Amino acid sequence: MIRLSTLLLAPPVGERLRARYDDYRQHGASWLSASLGCLWASLVWALMPLETPRWQAILARHETYFPHINPHRPRPLDPLRYLLQSLWLLTTRVPEPEKKVNWRSLAALEGVHGRYTQWLEKLPEQMNARTGHLDKQKELAHLNPKLRRAILGGVTFCSLVLALMCITQPFNPLSQFIFLMLLWGVALLVRRIPGRFSALMLIVLSLTVSCRYIWWRYTSTLNWNDPVSLVCGIILLFAETYAWVVLVLGYFQVVWPLNRQPVPLPEDMDLWPTVDIFVPTYNEDLNVVKNTIYASQGIDWPKDKLNIWILDDGGREAFRQFAKDVGVHYIARTSHEHAKAGNINNALKYAKGEFVSIFDCDHVPTRSFLQMTMGWFLKEKELAMMQTPHHFFSPDPFERNLGRFRKTPNEGTLFYGLVQDGNDMWDATFFCGSCAVIRRGPLDEIGGIAVETVTEDAHTSLRLHRRGYTSAYMRIPQAAGLATESLSAHIGQRIRWARGMVQIFRLDNPLFGKGLKLVQRVCYANAMLHFLSGIPRLIFLTAPLAFLLLHAYIIYAPALMIALFVLPHMIHASLTNSKIQGKYRHSFWSEIYETVLAWYIAPPTFVALINPHKGKFNVTAKGGLVEEEYVDWVISRPYIYLVLLNLVGVAVGIWRFMYGPENEILTVWVSIVWVFYNLIILGGAVAVSVESKQVRRSHRVENEHAGGYRPRRWPPVLLHRPRLFRRRTGDQN
Repeated sequence: MIRLSTLLLAPPVGERLRARYDDYRQHGASWLSASLGCLWASLVWALMPLETPRWQAILARHETYFPHINPHRPRPLDPLRYLLQSLWLLTTRVPEPEKKVNWRSLAALEGVHGRYTQWLEKLPEQMNARTGHLDKQKELAHLNPKLRRAILGGVTFCSLVLALMCITQPFNPLSQFIFLMLLWGVALLVRRIPGRFSALMLIVLSLTVSCRYIWWRYTSTLNWNDPVSLVCGIILLFAETYAWVVLVLGYFQVVWPLNRQPVPLPEDMDLWPTVDIFVPTYNEDLNVVKNTIYASQGIDWPKDKLNIWILDDGGREAFRQFAKDVGVHYIARTSHEHAKAGNINNALKYAKGEFVSIFDCDHVPTRSFLQMTMGWFLKEKELAMMQTPHHFFSPDPFERNLGRFRKTPNEGTLFYGLVQDGNDMWDATFFCGSCAVIRRGPLDEIGGIAVETVTEDAHTSLRLHRRGYTSAYMRIPQAAGLATESLSAHIGQRIRWARGMVQIFRLDNPLFGKGLKLVQRVCYANAMLHFLSGIPRLIFLTAPLAFLLLHAYIIYAPALMIALFVLPHMIHASLTNSKIQGKYRHSFWSEIYETVLAWYIAPPTFVALINPHKGKFNVTAKGGLVEEEYVDWVISRPYIYLVLLNLVGVAVGIWRFMYGPENEILTVWVSIVWVFYNLIILGGAVAVSVESKQVRRSHRVENEHAGGYRPRRWPPVLLHRPRLFRRRTGDQN
């Protein structure tokens, strides 16, 4: 191409172009990138007056304005990078004033900003100092109880009336814009305040905006004159209503994490209870089980008060011999009904300890497990179950296939880092099947582990709560296990969880029946509704195609009003969730996680709603190998179809943008942008299906983590019989 351009152009121009091409090649650019760079430079010089002083000033500051683009080593997509960076500079960068800068004014502004930041940082301490003496005082305690209830009821009623007026008050576009700017200004003001006040304030602001959005959608955005638009609009509104309900319940669930700390055990070890440790197994390799048994034997607990049981539902002689060699109990069933729940219930006939601790066969407990958890049982006699996190030392399919291990929080971090801690505040902690301790008395009272659903763990905790017993959650990891080795196994596990939670919703609905407090019903309902996200997620992934392909107006409103309602709803929800969930879940990866599962949990959850008894328990494989990298076409097929369908929508949208009515251009543009966002998420879902090679039988445990993700550093616990001491240490690397 360079030779051809040399022949076509004047000699001086051809020589300069040749020199530029040689410079690109010397700096490592490929021949294609160098040729495209020369073509791009020629077009720019031909179409734009780069020789003017203003353009020369911009070129002189190329490194400042475009630091990510190397002018000596072009890349094929550099024109797109220049375009995006230029748009960013035009919309967000403040132009430099031509007048002389008043440095004293800037210094004064910096001083004001510094004092404001210091005030924000000291605000929680000042509030605690001023109100700390009120912690042990009951508000309005000096009043008559009936009068106190009347006052609180009146305040609540007035608050609800004001909230209803704020949500339902119609605004013209200018008033709506001013209202949103006020809320956004308050959000920006409080988001940097440390402590829980800022999170509570952001939740209030987000709920205000989101409730106004839902009210507007129901009252002003359905096209009743067009059947196709009406049907498509109602379908999208159903998905949005589901997302809004989950958003509201989710805020309530995690508004005040308890962060429970250990309780020391009595000095007299004779008062320590007897504990049975159950390790159920079915088809796992013996090498996987050995680590758990050895670690269980090393738990810091009186040996005469600790009994370890291998519950082998596979009836394998090698496991029996291993149990005999290491001195632990072994139980094998002759029948295998009710899977894991039946296996545990069978072992309860033989174990006689006061407490039972359950570990999946790949979960390796720490030696401090019982000393960290048992203190609460001795302190609270009504406590029936203590759950600890499921921590994994191997990458799950998302982390391994996308190369994000230890760089971003994994899929389960949100649940075990925040949701369960929030549940603990409301006495609604779920039993998760492993890494937990259960008191035998309450467990025997409800007939053992629940067997009616395939999520026996959550159903068991629900039954315990219905009997009036309490539960607890300690966020400090006390065991580590193996994550699922393949995406198909991971999806299979989530399908079982989704089906089981919907089965509980149908067979033992927490919203009805006796024994539960209102807050417990809310937490259980939100957990079950979470697994109904498959169909709404698929609706969001295909919603813009309704307009592009069917010409259906799914939101029948002017583009300006859509922008004034939709964008604030999304931005406030994202800002609030980033404040609450920041270190536990990143918004983009949350979209990837839920999209991958959407197609596969939608059918089983729908079937379970209709026929809750349909379906069977499936065992999650652990400790497997992936000999070679490959693409799981079976798993990725639905998302490839969705990608192709959205690409068709883009093609039709471009055609309508060029040849369609002028009054629809903005709507077409918005729909295409929505489709491109969906394509990014679907692309991530397809990328996860590329299974990376995994040939390790013994996984490495890293003590330093690359990237921006830093796992929580827990205060170390010094175990010293017969007492427990907590100390903080420095990081001595």
